[in-house]
Amino acid sequence: MAGAASALFLLDIKGRVLVWRDYRGDVTAAQAERFFTKLIEKEGESESNDPVVYDNGVTYMFVQHSNVYLMIASRQNCNAASLLFFLHRVIDVFKHYFEELEEESLRDNFVVVYELLDEMMDFGYPQYTEARILSEFIKTDAYRMEVTQRPPMAVTNAVSWRSEGLQFKKNEVFLDVVESVNILVNSNGQIVRSDVVGALKMRTYLSGMPECKLGLNDRVLLEAQGRATKGKAIDLEDIKFHQCVRLARFENDRTISFIPPDGAFDLMTYRLSTQVKPLIWVEAQIERHSRSRVEMLVKARSQFKERSTATNVEIELPVPTDASNPTVRTSLGSAAYAPEKDALVWKIKSFPGNKEYMLRAEFHLPSITAEEATPERKAPIRVKFEIPYFTVSGIQVRYLKVIEKSGYQALPWVRYITMAGEYELRLM
Repeated sequence: MAGAASALFLLDIKGRVLVWRDYRGDVTAAQAERFFTKLIEKEGESESNDPVVYDNGVTYMFVQHSNVYLMIASRQNCNAASLLFFLHRVIDVFKHYFEELEEESLRDNFVVVYELLDEMMDFGYPQYTEARILSEFIKTDAYRMEVTQRPPMAVTNAVSWRSEGLQFKKNEVFLDVVESVNILVNSNGQIVRSDVVGALKMRTYLSGMPECKLGLNDRVLLEAQGRATKGKAIDLEDIKFHQCVRLARFENDRTISFIPPDGAFDLMTYRLSTQVKPLIWVEAQIERHSRSRVEMLVKARSQFKERSTATNVEIELPVPTDASNPTVRTSLGSAAYAPEKDALVWKIKSFPGNKEYMLRAEFHLPSITAEEATPERKAPIRVKFEIPYFTVSGIQVRYLKVIEKSGYQALPWVRYITMAGEYELRLM
């Protein structure tokens, strides 16, 4: 068994202890001071981003969230990745209880913080980190805490993420396949970086303890079944599942089988590092007609099929910091000057596929600083958009089955949407 944590510390941004929980009695509060001293010494070094620090027989593992450091100290040879993951789960639980995790929320709720730390870790070993189940027997209201509560059966069940006895009048499952496109184009029009980050987001309103099975157009599965792919299968990479998925079953026959938590959760995330054609291409030409007048010509072109339509398109065009009095004309949508961003924001509610639209803008500059200010402007063009009923990777949900011993019929709903992630095109 991997080594255990000795203590968990919650520190403010200056390294002062807000809350700490000693689990094994082999470290003291002075360890927090030693940790913060080592952290300051590491600043500026190449290893300054490492989440693990070792000093004088004690290993410190930490994460920072807002103005709070969460740190675990251990004298044993422990699994650092497991404990770092545990700290992220602690953050999720605190955010579930306090909305925001910061110094003030910890000071205002230190009684609940200690109760949670007692339930989530025992003698230095992580125990239970499901926020929705914890909230059933650890109440934030003091008057509710006085009532003796028995821990829900889910705490000791094999299915620890779902309560028993759930009942709904209408049994439904909502599955959203969401893909974010990340693209970086240099000033020569070459794609420097492109990838797709996808997530299968579910919301379940199901009675009882249902078994769900999900099938995708996974190339490995279809080839194993002897089916012709015809170019419609995808190669899933860098997959991360929710803990409810039976990993052994997936490794054996690529079937995604699970008993879902109640409510919203991310069933699966994945990444595709294949070359992606920019879905919306933007070109900008900047001309200086005099020392105090600059004209901008922008072309935006959608590079996807006509049957799809991008919605809520926003194109953020950088302008000189000292620009003023803009005059703007667009062939579609509206544009507004945003001086706080030093940008012109072009908004198009509906952008059909295989279309091109134009924007012309004229700015006035102070004649004294115009020549120095314009060349220094190096901010990229940023694009935001959403394309419903469309995925870049071509992922498809072949089936979504819900099986429950009572035999009720569940309604599955599936949606697809592609949106812009870090989508930037650099100017010259």
